[in-house]
Amino acid sequence: MRISRHEMMMRMAETVAMRGTCERLQVGAVIARDGRSISTGYNGNVANVAHCKHDDDTPCSTAMHAEANAIAYAARNGVATSDAYLYTTHMPCFDCARLIINAGIRAVIYYIPYRNQSGLDLLGAAGVETFRLSASYSLIQVR
Repeated sequence: MRISRHEMMMRMAETVAMRGTCERLQVGAVIARDGRSISTGYNGNVANVAHCKHDDDTPCSTAMHAEANAIAYAARNGVATSDAYLYTTHMPCFDCARLIINAGIRAVIYYIPYRNQSGLDLLGAAGVETFRLSASYSLIQVR
């Protein structure tokens, strides 16, 4: 049976997450347009800086989130993100939501919710469609 494009993109995001260098949580993101991936990102420390080490559950202060890395990679390579879809393994935080909005991304599809919903609230206020992907890879509209 052929998988849907949403399932394919989310599985790609899950695979990209495996490259994440954060010991606390691995997150992956794929930016897609017309059903094709145009950029990917995973979470971890900024380029050319040693990977973070955590002695507790405190977030790293220099790490970049997967969504931000995907947007930055597209920008650095001149890849337009206007009207694209962003697939991310985890619900975007507030700071990533700001980047997503200003990058002109049309919709966000995430798999795992986050306790703080301020990112979703901001995406909704800006008119960015937001969906959660269910375990069966069905879309559930959130905003």
